Amino acid sequence: MKQGLQLKFSQNLTMTPQLQQAIRLLQLSSLELQTEVQEALEANPLLELPEPDGQDEQAPWDARISAGTSSSAGQASEEDYVYQGETTESLQDYLRWQMRLSHFTPTDELIAEAIIDAIDDNGYLQQTLEEIHAAVVSQDDDISFDEVAVTLKRIQHFDPVGVGARGVGECLLIQLNQLPADTPALSAAKLVVNKHLDLLGRRDYRTLARRTRLSEAKLKDVLELIQKLNPRPGECFGERESDYVIPDVLVSKHNGRWRVALNPNAAPKLRINSAYADLPQSHCTQADSQYIRQHLQDARWLIKSIESRNETLLKVAHCIVQRQQAFFEHGPEAMKPMILSDVAESIEMHESTISRVTTQKFMHTPQGVFELKYFFSSHVSGDNGDDFSSTAIRALIRKLVAAENPAKPLSDSKLAALLGEQGIQVARRTIAKYRESLNIPSSSQRKTLL
Repeated sequence: MKQGLQLKFSQNLTMTPQLQQAIRLLQLSSLELQTEVQEALEANPLLELPEPDGQDEQAPWDARISAGTSSSAGQASEEDYVYQGETTESLQDYLRWQMRLSHFTPTDELIAEAIIDAIDDNGYLQQTLEEIHAAVVSQDDDISFDEVAVTLKRIQHFDPVGVGARGVGECLLIQLNQLPADTPALSAAKLVVNKHLDLLGRRDYRTLARRTRLSEAKLKDVLELIQKLNPRPGECFGERESDYVIPDVLVSKHNGRWRVALNPNAAPKLRINSAYADLPQSHCTQADSQYIRQHLQDARWLIKSIESRNETLLKVAHCIVQRQQAFFEHGPEAMKPMILSDVAESIEMHESTISRVTTQKFMHTPQGVFELKYFFSSHVSGDNGDDFSSTAIRALIRKLVAAENPAKPLSDSKLAALLGEQGIQVARRTIAKYRESLNIPSSSQRKTLL
């Protein structure tokens, strides 16, 4: 076999450290990016933040919007500036505080401690009286089972009333027993909760009226009274952390045109520290020069990667707003179908890049705050050849259910027929899937006499 040399040209994509860093930063949320930048500032003396320009920095509430913002997002009232204090005391702490203010003997306190420890966050007792009795007897042989039962009854009348109940029925009955004797429909409500809680849970009002021999008007009064009760008396206690997001882009309308801008509070600004970068080489040792060169290169890479991230984010946001102008004008019902490839082709980027840049990135709009992924939805074909967005169909379902007669709620088949009248042909099982994704109960569960 004759040996020889051949010259061949080929192209290969190499994942340079710069490219890896740019891809990683692209998929970070604003909060994660700020953490990344802070760590870089602490580790790299060649990086620094720009000097203030004399204007006061915006307060955090300008940038941070509570997740799940309604359509009134961005419109602050005077109440938004007032601290709304809320207790961070746990339910158990609150019950112990009441116990110490009550006339409990040392034995009663021992039993009460065991009961309070067995109450969950919703306020329900998670152990049987037999288990609690066995636990306290191991500490005091003279404690009887009746003493445990009496102590539980006393705790069940602590605030919130109904705490320590062993089930929903007992919880509601405790609350009903606390009401004045002349409360309208009180005796009938106790009967329903005590004997027919299963029918009440199934919303089987016809059978409930027949078995209780209550008229429709009387049954309505009973339901109104029961709905005022709290089946989870303990849920208002404990520390609750609000979920916050920082919108990456801001959308507003000026002179009839929709405009998109990066949120200045979400886009970190970095620059090279000139004091270190401009040090004369003659004043540095070889090791110092190498240290400065390496950190200078790292700083430039980071600044370039952040600029690239911002440019890509702005391109994608511009494309979304351009394609979904109907949504910004009229709301979710006007959402157009759009998939990742639509945006990728429009701005000439890969779908994977679009997926990264729309994950955990948020847009502040007059309609509210939305993750960029919210604007993507599948196509559903209509009778006239038009495509409809699955998001728009969900919005229509929500609107139809909100306007229905509570006594005669719309079934999935009826919802499909009503959408069909608007030219949107959707199967009943698809309606059921969309309804469940919206956490809307079935028609039988939505039925009410009120």
